[in-house]
Amino acid sequence: MSDNLTPEPKEPSLNGRPRTPADEPGWERAALERIALAAINEQRAARRWKIFFRFAFLVVVLLAIWVAIDFSGDKVAATGRHTAMVTLDGEISADRNANAEDINTALQSAFDDAGTAGVILRCNSPGGSPVQAGIIYDEIRRLRAKYPSIPLYAVVGDMCASGGYYAAAAADKIYVDKASIVGSIGVLMDSFGFTGLMDKLGIQRRLHTSGENKGFFDPFSPETPKMDEHAQDMLDQIHAQFIDAVRQGRGKRLHETPDMFSGLFWTGQKSVELGLADGLGDADYVARDLFKAPDIVDYTVKESITDRVARKFGAAVGSGAVHAMALGGKVNLR
Repeated sequence: MSDNLTPEPKEPSLNGRPRTPADEPGWERAALERIALAAINEQRAARRWKIFFRFAFLVVVLLAIWVAIDFSGDKVAATGRHTAMVTLDGEISADRNANAEDINTALQSAFDDAGTAGVILRCNSPGGSPVQAGIIYDEIRRLRAKYPSIPLYAVVGDMCASGGYYAAAAADKIYVDKASIVGSIGVLMDSFGFTGLMDKLGIQRRLHTSGENKGFFDPFSPETPKMDEHAQDMLDQIHAQFIDAVRQGRGKRLHETPDMFSGLFWTGQKSVELGLADGLGDADYVARDLFKAPDIVDYTVKESITDRVARKFGAAVGSGAVHAMALGGKVNLR
């Protein structure tokens, strides 16, 4: 019996060698097409990854902005009986977080809440503008008179000095940590003078004014006895206002010493002995044991991103307008 199986055709060879793809007609075009297709696929993949990373970066930025805005700071949630807290932190200045407008707005909201059992002014400030500190002091006294049944206690953290103490002195009571820095009841005006250096370098100051005192405290001009006397009169007036505010706020609790209003500062423990403070304790102690309202609600005004940018921009414009005066001397309670 014979097999009728047809053998598979063998691929023809060229000159005794096997046929390769390069022997096919149009192989160059096919190779170029494959290379071009691979390049296109690679570009598409790279584009997809670029879009992904851009989208991920955008999400991260939006999350950061959302956290920074802190929508919870705009409104205080309705709550039952609680202790209201307003934070005075950092340098007291119109262009800083510790500015009179925001502090007073927060205090008003705290006192207006029907659930407020007491208000804590949490202070951690080295001082700052006597004007801003005085505005806060006056508003605290007004609110205490308007809401006589709601006490306001100041609670000191690391420091409550100079302008910070000016504002805190309006509180019903002041509580400190034994190691807090308290006091510095004084006023200063600081600046620099460059006249000696200018003489050595051969630099001549050309200042033209209308009004004999218009160049007052210019750092590039020599001081005069009249300038010194006028500056000292201003400092003494502001110092007297500061002392009067402390005496009114503390009353008979104050044990005055010769150096109490000299600008010295003391530990919290010593400040209690001097009558500058009423006792040792933190915010939790005041809320829990004194106000009998352990739930603390923060009324502090929190700036949004747009507010912060606007404030910084306004401060930059303002500082450019008063640059010469800022160099010459700025009155500070610190």
